[in-house]
Amino acid sequence: MGSDLLNTPLFGIGLTLVIFELTQRIHRKTGSIWFNPVAWSIGLIITLLIVCDIPYDAYAVGGKYILFLLGPTVVALAVPLYQRRTEILARKKPILIGVVVGAVVSIVSASGTAWLLGGSKNVILSLAPKSVTTPIAIGITEQIGGIVELTAALVVMAGCLGAICGPEFCRLIGIKNNAAVGLAVGTAAHGIGTARMLEIDRLGGAVAGLSIGLNGMVTAFLLPLMFVLFW
Repeated sequence: MGSDLLNTPLFGIGLTLVIFELTQRIHRKTGSIWFNPVAWSIGLIITLLIVCDIPYDAYAVGGKYILFLLGPTVVALAVPLYQRRTEILARKKPILIGVVVGAVVSIVSASGTAWLLGGSKNVILSLAPKSVTTPIAIGITEQIGGIVELTAALVVMAGCLGAICGPEFCRLIGIKNNAAVGLAVGTAAHGIGTARMLEIDRLGGAVAGLSIGLNGMVTAFLLPLMFVLFW
C-alpha cells in the first residue's frame, strides 16, 4: 500500500503542502528571515527523499502539479499591481530604467563570474538567465543551449537568497524607499523575492511583481542577442 501511495500524485502534493504549512508556521512564529518557508521546504523535502530512499520520480508524479501552478501564481501577482497602478505609473520611467539595468547586470555578472572561474560554455549559458522566473528562464536556456536542470536549480537558489537577504541588503546600502527595494528584489529574485516583498509592503510587492514580467521580457530579448553578438 505504501509503495502504491508513493506512485500517486497524492504523495508529492501532500508532502509539499504539509511541509510548506509547517515551515510557514515556524516562520510566522519566529519572524526570522532565516526561516524562509520556500528555502526550508526545498531543503526538508530533499532531505526526506534522501533519508527515506524515495526516488525523485515518485515525488515528481505529484510535484509536477505544484510546478504547473507556477504560471497561474505569477499571473496572480497582477492583482496587487492593478491595485497600486496609479503609484506605479507615476514611477514608470525609473522602473523601466532600473529593470533594464538590473537585467544587464544580472546577465553579465553571472556569466562573467562563471567565465572567470573556468566554467564551460554550457554552465555559463545556464547561469545567464538565473534572475528571471522559472518558465521564462527554462525557455531561454533551451533556446541558447544551456543545461535546463542547472538553470532551474539556480533560479530557485537566486530566489531564495533574494527573499532571505534582499530587502535587508538594500537597506544596508542605504535604499530606504520600498518601491526601489521592490524593484531590486523583483528583478533579482523573481517570484520568491516578490512573495517576501508583499509581506513587507504592498507597493514594494506590486513593483516587484511588475519587475518579474519586465525583467523576463528584457532578458528574453537581450540574452539571445548577446549570445549571437559576443559568443
